Amino acid sequence: MFERVLSFLRDLPVAGASKPSADDPRVAASALLYHVMNADGVRQDIEWERFKEILAETYSISGDELDALAAAGERADNEAIDLYAFTSVLKRHLDAEARKAFIGLMWEIVYADGELHELEDNTVWRVAELIGVERHDRIEARRKAAAEAPGARGTSSDE
Repeated sequence: MFERVLSFLRDLPVAGASKPSADDPRVAASALLYHVMNADGVRQDIEWERFKEILAETYSISGDELDALAAAGERADNEAIDLYAFTSVLKRHLDAEARKAFIGLMWEIVYADGELHELEDNTVWRVAELIGVERHDRIEARRKAAAEAPGARGTSSDE
């Protein structure tokens, strides 16, 4: 099933292929993943590598194309005034299963450094709410990501 979701994400249309914009679902996803990576104010190399791995795996890209999508996500996040511009794009383009899978990807970024910071937790909670992912699905995705990240520390207000 996860492969089906990844396939769906890969097949999303690229709006204005020459110059990615926040209306492009791939840029919106990249911006949100970048945002959660920086939510705690510290971007560690391991988080950056996991961010790029997720983009590469999700969209079957590498090299310059990968670098361009990562840079477009970073630029879009830095220029954004809120998360709604990105979450509204994803909500329009992703079905319920793909939205749940996306929250799982966000948790993978959060736990890449083995720690859960309250600002990261809050960011994933807000994104999940905005894209219509139920609380229990968000918590389950968090538990799965935490279990796959040895030595993960932190607590959440969900429990």
